[in-house]
Amino acid sequence: MVPSEAQVLANLRRGVVDHCVLAVLRTGERYGLDIARELEGTLLAGTGTLYPLLSRLRKGGLVATSWQESNEGPPRRYYRLTGDGEAALRAFEAAWVPFREAVDGALGETPGRSTGRGEEPR
Repeated sequence: MVPSEAQVLANLRRGVVDHCVLAVLRTGERYGLDIARELEGTLLAGTGTLYPLLSRLRKGGLVATSWQESNEGPPRRYYRLTGDGEAALRAFEAAWVPFREAVDGALGETPGRSTGRGEEPR
């Protein structure tokens, strides 16, 4: 059975979305809906998947949280990177570049496919 594009995308997300959340938090603390808006679409299927992920990152010590009052309703939980979260993000970035290049190279070797970088298929 050939997997659908949605199934392929879901599998790809599982491997990277945690680190994308950490990358969003690199610039400072954010609340959940802010993070969801930043990543929604290809990287995040919906806000319903974000909160369990944030909980897992918090329990793993990669993010910390604080509650802050909001002018627009109830207090909001804000998330920020911890030292371990920063280290995890650096490790991911170090592994991601050669991994992405290898995947791009392999896909570029596929007859009839563009590499997506303005190059002609080989």
